Amino acid sequence: MYVPEIHAEERLDILQTVMRDHGWALLVGEVEGAPCVTHLPFMLDENRGENGTLVSHMAKNNLHWQSFEKDKEVLVVFWGPHAYISPSWYEKHPSVPTWNYVTVHAYGTPKIIEDETAKMAAQKQLVETYEGVDGWKLEDQPDKYIRGMLTGIVSFEIPISRLEGKFKMSQNRHEDDIPGIIDGLRARSEGDDLIIADMLEK
Repeated sequence: MYVPEIHAEERLDILQTVMRDHGWALLVGEVEGAPCVTHLPFMLDENRGENGTLVSHMAKNNLHWQSFEKDKEVLVVFWGPHAYISPSWYEKHPSVPTWNYVTVHAYGTPKIIEDETAKMAAQKQLVETYEGVDGWKLEDQPDKYIRGMLTGIVSFEIPISRLEGKFKMSQNRHEDDIPGIIDGLRARSEGDDLIIADMLEK
């Protein structure tokens, strides 16, 4: 990923927050010599490894997991908030349109979870991550049904070897342009506009 120094975010706690808050991400790899992307829910375990460990699963019929190779890295792309920025909001001209956005790229070598108990534990943890402690529970379902469902998936984990973070937030614009960008985003108020406006204010 191209990351100008002015847009780089390297603080681990900030990068992990993005991964936690935007866990529906893209697993990027290669299948039979061609690029492959699978959309998956990820759970971040901050307590395992220097940068944390990602846990997820995919359908067993998905060929993507069969391309997991020892010592071969994959990429997981986490998309945070983003918004179109109109040059009409700037004080300084000439200007062109742009896009403000947050993204985190996590790299690591995937490892398939083979042990049945560990596989069940990973799924319970993933469910609780998104349901909360008082939400729907995997263990409340019939055991035979759940074990049958588990046979149709492949669970895996990715110890994160390195992280790249990019927070493109109009850092290259003159400070006089920032109030207009914030006002423009708040007036339009679509998609992630208000989130980006809040980030610019901070």
